[in-house]
Amino acid sequence: MSQPAHKSMQKSAASEWWETIVVVVEALLIAIVLRSFLYQPFSIPTASMQQTLMIGDYFVANKFVWGYGKHSFSLGRYGNFTALDFELPIDNRIFGREPNRGDIAVFRPVPQNVEYIKRVVGLPGDRIQVREGRLYINGTMVEREEIGKTQDTDSEGQTREVTVYRETFPEGSVHTIQEISDNGPLDNTQEYVVPAGHYFMMGDNRDRSADSRVLSQVGYVPAINLIAKAEARFFSIKDNIPPWQIWQWPANVRWDRMFQTIDR
Repeated sequence: MSQPAHKSMQKSAASEWWETIVVVVEALLIAIVLRSFLYQPFSIPTASMQQTLMIGDYFVANKFVWGYGKHSFSLGRYGNFTALDFELPIDNRIFGREPNRGDIAVFRPVPQNVEYIKRVVGLPGDRIQVREGRLYINGTMVEREEIGKTQDTDSEGQTREVTVYRETFPEGSVHTIQEISDNGPLDNTQEYVVPAGHYFMMGDNRDRSADSRVLSQVGYVPAINLIAKAEARFFSIKDNIPPWQIWQWPANVRWDRMFQTIDR
């Protein structure tokens, strides 16, 4: 005897519902794997890397290029809520290559429990110093060329005029920095000697960046605390406006900063 039509339809609907659940679970697992092992999105809340990375920029970072360290599988901290802060019980990085000078790194400073993003300036064994606003690497002043003046606004809404420079590292990599002046609090420093297995980080917004020059806050960053290498912006909006507020997009999205690679 054939099965009643309504029972057959119920079975078909249940089957489709189950298949939908399976597809959703598979998609979530794939997303978790991608985020955990390959690429992770981040956003910029402060002015320390302007103009390279502006407040309100969203970017993806490559987690496998430098291999995996102690904090590689942390999925981020948002305000007072940590989505996942799993610390690997390892003493050395596994897989991957060493960072190059000029790479932009997401990392966890030893004294902190949140992610920072800065540029790799000093490699293990380097001598780093800032004198009268000029960066010295191993006793040689780093070349910089003035581009012009602009206005820079920090995360507290304070706007200052800054001078923009094109800076060239000894290996030839070029990037943009900006300075309020050459006599700020971090424009004349001691000489830092980067320990083995560590890196020295600085923000591109030199006078508005708490970085490795502040030993008590950031200091030398152990290789094992590197998380990912910043690679490309995919979204940018002014004033840290939440991206889900679509009605704010027309007047505030920086369309010219979207879908661009990040220099070095």
